[in-house]
Amino acid sequence: QRLQCSVSPQILREGAERGRRQLCLEAWVAAGRGDNVAAVMGLHPQYLSSFWKTQRLLLCMDGPLPYHKRHYIAIMAAARHQCSYLVGLHGAEFLRAGGNPAWLQGLPRAPPKLRRLNELNKLLAHRPWLVTKEHIEALLKTGENSWSLAELVQALVLLAHYHALASFVFGCGINPEAEQDEGPHGDRSPARDEGTGVGELPVRRAARCPPALRDLGPRWPCPPQGNDAAREVEALMERMKLLRESPLEEEGVTQEEMATRFEMEKTESLLVAPSGAGTREAPREGTQGCGRRRSRRCRTDVADQALQPGVLCFVEDPAFGYKDFTRRGEQAPPTFRAQ
Repeated sequence: QRLQCSVSPQILREGAERGRRQLCLEAWVAAGRGDNVAAVMGLHPQYLSSFWKTQRLLLCMDGPLPYHKRHYIAIMAAARHQCSYLVGLHGAEFLRAGGNPAWLQGLPRAPPKLRRLNELNKLLAHRPWLVTKEHIEALLKTGENSWSLAELVQALVLLAHYHALASFVFGCGINPEAEQDEGPHGDRSPARDEGTGVGELPVRRAARCPPALRDLGPRWPCPPQGNDAAREVEALMERMKLLRESPLEEEGVTQEEMATRFEMEKTESLLVAPSGAGTREAPREGTQGCGRRRSRRCRTDVADQALQPGVLCFVEDPAFGYKDFTRRGEQAPPTFRAQ
């Protein structure tokens, strides 16, 4: 008689969950902190494993670029896509690696050698088909502030990696880590995970704003502190209530237009940090000046202003972006798509 052995689905699920927790713990120990990117990727352990190994190789292992410059290149790449989450994250890591705090005041304060990457960063972020061998040769050309081939290869990989990671952050809706309760000596009190035999498992250590970043004033986007997230939700609900109850000046407003207004309120709330979060709140005068109709363009301009203080200081030529068309009468390269 043949004996059949079967494994309970519950055991398989528990084993997968235990492996995911262990992988997240290893990523936390290696980086010295936990973040929401790892938390989201932890839902797919194999993907997180590959990502964590790649990230560690790029940022922590031996290479031609100093560690603090690697983080600064990550800031440049993330700022090109206006990803304030990654800009703040690697700004803190830049300081921990011994970087000069003055560089965080903006790209003009960075060394000329790093600023020379700006053109290539801009093209790779928005129109990579415009990159030519001349761009590479210009950076490798012998002279002051020139790049070695090994340095440039690592820099290009970092730029491409963080351009893609910025898209992941936006696509998954990842926000800065919430502030955790602190222990009696100002350290974070780790939470004990009852489901593992690991003992004290630190979870979601917050990306706090270092003192050196606070000294930069409103130009740096510090993560929200305390109950700022709850206050932001309350403010958003109040604004939506006023929008619903306010008399409409024009007649014949459709449900689609009302839905658009609500979406614009939500979008603006995501771009404007709550008071006390360390960033400058977007001026309400500019929003009120749009009138009750609040055209999409006017509201978008206000949202862009909210991003400028801490992110756009690392960007030159912010108007440059992706274009999927060719104007009539102009000589422009075509866009190639994978069907």
